[in-house]
Amino acid sequence: MNQYIISLDEGTSSCRAVLFNDKAEIVDITQQEFTQHFPKPGWVEHDPIEIWEKQLSVLQQVIRENELKPKDIAAIGITNQRETTVVWDKNSGKPIYNALVWQDKRTAGICKQLKEDDWESVIRAKTGLVIDAYFSGTKIQWILDNVDGARSLAEKGDLLFGTIDTWLVWKLTQGKVHATDCSNASRTMLLNIEAAEWDDELLEALKVPAAMLPAIKDSNAHFGDYEVEGIKIPITGVIGDQQAALFGQIGWKKGQAKNTYGTGCFLLLNTGQEQIQSQSGLLSTIAWRKDGKLVYALEGSVFIAGAAIQWLRDGLKIIESAQETEDLALTANEDETVVVVPAFAGLGAPYWDMNARGAIFGLTRGSGKAELVRATLQSLALQTYDLLTAMQQDSNVKMQNLRVDGGAIANDYLAQFQADILELSIERPINLESTATGAAYMAGLGVKLWSEEFIQTKMNIEQVFIPKMSNEERQKHLNIWSKAIERTRGWLE
Repeated sequence: MNQYIISLDEGTSSCRAVLFNDKAEIVDITQQEFTQHFPKPGWVEHDPIEIWEKQLSVLQQVIRENELKPKDIAAIGITNQRETTVVWDKNSGKPIYNALVWQDKRTAGICKQLKEDDWESVIRAKTGLVIDAYFSGTKIQWILDNVDGARSLAEKGDLLFGTIDTWLVWKLTQGKVHATDCSNASRTMLLNIEAAEWDDELLEALKVPAAMLPAIKDSNAHFGDYEVEGIKIPITGVIGDQQAALFGQIGWKKGQAKNTYGTGCFLLLNTGQEQIQSQSGLLSTIAWRKDGKLVYALEGSVFIAGAAIQWLRDGLKIIESAQETEDLALTANEDETVVVVPAFAGLGAPYWDMNARGAIFGLTRGSGKAELVRATLQSLALQTYDLLTAMQQDSNVKMQNLRVDGGAIANDYLAQFQADILELSIERPINLESTATGAAYMAGLGVKLWSEEFIQTKMNIEQVFIPKMSNEERQKHLNIWSKAIERTRGWLE
């Protein structure tokens, strides 16, 4: 009897269900986009009910369209946008406010106060993170302080917090399980990453009642069951999207790295059992905890990557689809040096400037659609250069190549420019769905459908991009990028 794994890939802009057969091959993908809410500048929200309904819909669709019976499904894995914060009433099951998305900057003032109160070194040492609106802790505090009656309900034990994985597990198990995994918990600014436990001192500093928090499990643990027609389908793999991509790229050994080009851009380096305290603005994070063993990673986060291409399509309306960008970039005038800094949600690593904002530099009368598209693609590679430079300094690891994944890197122009700027070989696998694949692998290991040895045979490279650019041209790009970054910083007072 054929057995399948379904990976629920809940991203920042869409919900997907990815069906894997027992050979760990992708059979089908269903996807639905959901609404992005921008109530004020710098605010980004999602409707948790819409996310749940869309995620359930694509799950049911992939089962229906592939004529699967519940007994055919060995397990469900979940991977998710991290940090995005949901608070709901545990009695009614209803969220008390929209989800605050990881890109949301409304808690910059809370972060500023934490810094002024000298919490920076404590939070850095305990969590591996910097104080930033990016993480969940200050988002929980904002919801409790700004929704009528929320704080008293939380203190009575009537409210629950979760990142999106926790919300989906709670809904799939009909409210029976309130849990997260170590990778997601490490993104809240509330977890001591050495002990892998919630930290009472940090909960007090951020005014978050402990009763709201989910139980913390291994990434390949049993997270309860999704029941269909009386059959219980185990949920056995839960892992944050960037850690899932590292796992899906078989970055299991210390020193292995991957870069994902999704809504944001995320570079992760496996540091094994060692937590590296970055001196260059990177984050120490938990990659996963599997079978009780913690693995750490060094991470650099770019807030806006593929989202900048979405902006070209939906905001400026100068392209109809992301697929057009490759041809447009190749037709751009070589003499035009337009630079785009897509700091729409501030700058992430290694700058951590919540007050930066996006900008376009170098426009002339000769600048047009093609030049703007090319500069936007180049910004993804240039932001990655900043991360990789910091990562090599912190880890003392000189990388020879970089494995990549995510929708945007299917673009050959971007992949080649990335190789040129980094002076590294870029290895693009046949399967770019590393995030969904990582969650599927974790789920499959959780129910012992696959062995680690079997999974390691599944890594196949589709194309390798070798650096071709002259050093002079490369340095010109880096110099002008550095100048543009400096001019976007501290834009807001």
